[in-house]
Amino acid sequence: MTDTTNIASALFEHVAPQADAIAHFRGRLGFETDVSDVAAALRAGDPGFVLVDTRNDESWAQGHVPGAIHLPGRRVAEEAGARIPAGTPVVVYCWGPGCNGATRAALEFALLGHPVKEMLGGFEYWVREGFAFDTAAGLAQRPADALTNVAATGLTAGTVIDHDITCAC
Repeated sequence: MTDTTNIASALFEHVAPQADAIAHFRGRLGFETDVSDVAAALRAGDPGFVLVDTRNDESWAQGHVPGAIHLPGRRVAEEAGARIPAGTPVVVYCWGPGCNGATRAALEFALLGHPVKEMLGGFEYWVREGFAFDTAAGLAQRPADALTNVAATGLTAGTVIDHDITCAC
């Protein structure tokens, strides 16, 4: 039989002081956003930022977030100045949570003086959460993955929704 008291004690044995926790989580919100917030901002029409897909050419061709510009991370330092006005806020994304390409690109944008955030989950979670994406064949959309989002009732492959899909958090 497992002694749950010891497990709970171990879990909270090393807890940051409240002020440190507040600084840490407030800091993360200053550097990160999620796909639902990006989708809502894009749907509003003038999101106040440029969305940048930092993946390679082949990945971009497979599909990308509507409204994003394509600027692979390895080219940010050389090309961003000509493509994105100085000081413009930028949100970057890559494949998904298992990839740090967006993090590297965010650093490059920060070095260039841009306010920058990373879209958590990347393109993978954009698709998994049921948002439409652009492909060479046109707009595509998959049903929301019930493990990542609340699935829209009756959503079938090929149906493009025009309302919020949200994890309700």
